[in-house]
Amino acid sequence: MKLREYPDIEMMMMDLADQISSELTMALETHEAASFCVPGGTTPGPIFDLLSGRKSLDWSRITVFLNDERWVPESSPRSNTRLIRERLLTGPAEAARYVPLYAEAERPEDAMEALAEGLKPHLPISVLLLGMGADMHTASLFPGADRLEEALGHDAPILLPMRAEEAGEPRITLSAPVLQGALSTHILITGEAKLAALHRARGLSAEEAPVRAVLGEATVHWAP
Repeated sequence: MKLREYPDIEMMMMDLADQISSELTMALETHEAASFCVPGGTTPGPIFDLLSGRKSLDWSRITVFLNDERWVPESSPRSNTRLIRERLLTGPAEAARYVPLYAEAERPEDAMEALAEGLKPHLPISVLLLGMGADMHTASLFPGADRLEEALGHDAPILLPMRAEEAGEPRITLSAPVLQGALSTHILITGEAKLAALHRARGLSAEEAPVRAVLGEATVHWAP
């Protein structure tokens, strides 16, 4: 793990947007296509705003998909897809391919196989951006979640449904092996509480601190 500390959030967002843009460009120089896997939530919004306007990126050759998704329709304010469409897939970035992690089904289990098939052609992930909660979860890998042990296993499927008390509604999440397979991994955190949680996670197991599963080759970006 590498930790990069910034004096303020604005500088961090600008620097990380530049790094991601550069890595996607390099991926496209050696491959016909690239994939960009992103978190939901409001924290990465400024990065999405900066990236969406990058005309230098050949967005038509980039596939975007989420780390995880709440099992709610796009019309819901809780939908991560809704946020991605509003903040990232606009302007030049509207040309990117988007692969959803939600389908019209009552339960995530009912659509799991079809959604996983949609992701297969875009793996391994070229550039992965993750967040982390103060409880040390990442994607929808929550401590104490019902299928966490399965999701952390080396033979885990691409996607799993996940339910946890802290998660609210049911979720669907990429498994740890898929996240670990990314060619470049960045974790974005802000505030003293999350920095303390990050340091605490390094001394715990992945079952206790799921973010531990992806720290190995990751660069963590932090600002107060």
